[in-house]
Amino acid sequence: MSDPDVIVVGAGPAGLAAATDLARAGRRITVLDREPEAGGIPRHCGHYPYGMREFHRLLRGPDYAARLRAAALAAGVTLRTRTTVTALRPGGAVEITDDSGPATVSARAVLLATGVRETSRAARLIGGEKPGGVLSTGALQGLVHLNGQRPFRRPVILGTELVAFSALLTCRHAGIRPLAMIEPGPRITARSPAIWLARLMGVPVRLNTDIAAIHGRTRVEGVTLSTPDGPQDLATDGVIVTGGFRPDAALLRGSHLAVDPGSGGPVIDRWGRLSDPAYFAAGNLLRGVETAGWCWSEGRRTARAILDALDGHLPAPGGARLDLGHPGLRLALPQVIGAGSGAHDRLQVRLAAPARGRLALMQDGRTLVSRRIDSLPERRLSLPLPPVTGTEPVILTILEAP
Repeated sequence: MSDPDVIVVGAGPAGLAAATDLARAGRRITVLDREPEAGGIPRHCGHYPYGMREFHRLLRGPDYAARLRAAALAAGVTLRTRTTVTALRPGGAVEITDDSGPATVSARAVLLATGVRETSRAARLIGGEKPGGVLSTGALQGLVHLNGQRPFRRPVILGTELVAFSALLTCRHAGIRPLAMIEPGPRITARSPAIWLARLMGVPVRLNTDIAAIHGRTRVEGVTLSTPDGPQDLATDGVIVTGGFRPDAALLRGSHLAVDPGSGGPVIDRWGRLSDPAYFAAGNLLRGVETAGWCWSEGRRTARAILDALDGHLPAPGGARLDLGHPGLRLALPQVIGAGSGAHDRLQVRLAAPARGRLALMQDGRTLVSRRIDSLPERRLSLPLPPVTGTEPVILTILEAP
């Protein structure tokens, strides 16, 4: 493979959007993805709504992914699927392996857009046996929409993030009737109107309840629930473990690139540039999870920053470091803030716990910008990102409401 101008690692909405814009600007672009077909998570999601921001019409996930692929190919992007990136080296050298064996390819810039993973049963410390029939939302959608299978008939769904309601729609498509949605917290994590989908489908939502153990020999036979009234056993043939998204950042952990402990993704500046300026990042690798349309837009903005970098128009790396000054904050990005306007002109924030008060960005005792919040974790929060001069750390905190 001849060396392109830009390598994009990951063929989801962010990666394909960036690749398409870069190719339209006359650059030689190669997209690498380990899956057999480009398109990312939407390939697995056989429901609406996708595409309003991008194509101005409602699309199912596979149709949306097909349009993204078609746009990239029409622009001249080279798509290399079934190709796994094994290492990231300084200066834009990427080690890969595919059916022909290992190789190294280099580019002037590399965009990382590897997306997210859901938190597994093991990471959630759910006890019991280890039978078949415990699936993430992504695995469920792959079996239903890609393989045409129905892995169970009466599962329970753990979690109430937006993706849990996507799992409900997938179940409906496959003729699966969930017994319940299980939520450890006192209210659902998604916006409150989402609960109407569960009600319309006749699926009860059990709040302040968690799964303590999963039972079964070869297949799930039941679960033990931890409830306010004590342990309860529930017969079921499957468990869908949803949400708890974390960046798919395995490549970063073995690389020279700086990782943010809060997000688990890379440290970036306001242009999406990593600690090695040959690397950029966009999409859900940065924060956990956002919608496909958000990632598509972020990919396009990052593509403009990459074009500026290739033309030598970006400021030198560096700037003020962003620190979290309150235990209720889980992550904020970009983590390095300088002067000027870039791919990230709003500070993206996620909470570690429910919080109410005033979200404030401060430097040297001065409040740069603030806004009132009353929010749960995993909700989208943001602040306008003003230009910041000097290298004095910038502190993000939550102040008590006046």
